[in-house]
Amino acid sequence: MELLVVFGVVAVLAGLLMPVLSSARRAAGQARCASNLRQWATAVNVYAVQNHDWLPRRGQGKMPTQTLTWYDDWFNALPPLLGQRAYLELISSGQMPQVGGNSIWICPQLNGSPNAFGNLFGYGMNMALSVRIAPLPDRMGRVGSASTLVFMADGPAGYSSTVPFESTQSAPAPFNPVPRHNGNVNIAFLDGHVMAFDAKYVGCGVSGDPVHPDACNRPDVRWYWYVPGPPPAAWTGP
Repeated sequence: MELLVVFGVVAVLAGLLMPVLSSARRAAGQARCASNLRQWATAVNVYAVQNHDWLPRRGQGKMPTQTLTWYDDWFNALPPLLGQRAYLELISSGQMPQVGGNSIWICPQLNGSPNAFGNLFGYGMNMALSVRIAPLPDRMGRVGSASTLVFMADGPAGYSSTVPFESTQSAPAPFNPVPRHNGNVNIAFLDGHVMAFDAKYVGCGVSGDPVHPDACNRPDVRWYWYVPGPPPAAWTGP
């Protein structure tokens, strides 16, 4: 009888501790993710200093990332500044970052698998920055306040760039930032700081504001630094 009581007490204690341990693991994962993003934000600032204020390119846009050969895409340009190998080099040597891996490429709470082209990313650069169709990338000093402009965020597996976009059943937007952390998205800003924001606050999956219908620009979280014209308006440049 006493042994049954002991087992019962242990079971009760285990039931009480499991949610606490689970919450602690999530908090640790979010902190490590924020640390990864902070390193990428540091790298982009070093890159801008070394390249006359220019920013790297965002990678591909709304499609899963296929092309890896552009030297100025963030995933090739920034890693050497952190003592890491460019993404193209990792892929070429069969060392693609993996879900669950302890690296700056992967959020600890990332779920998913490589895209149809065999590429996997855990973070995405702001899709509205340094787009490939522009003749030149954007410049750090010409995009407004660096403390409010998004540089990088938790992104879906297989996408190297991300932006909030209205997602519907008939027109899904799988490139939205991903709220992996209890409904929050970790975001790194151009000035280097990282914060977590509620997914709806930053516009994930919902309609945007009247000027930027595909992204909710807010005073403290900006995805666009310019006012886009209606398609097919020409890009105004940096």
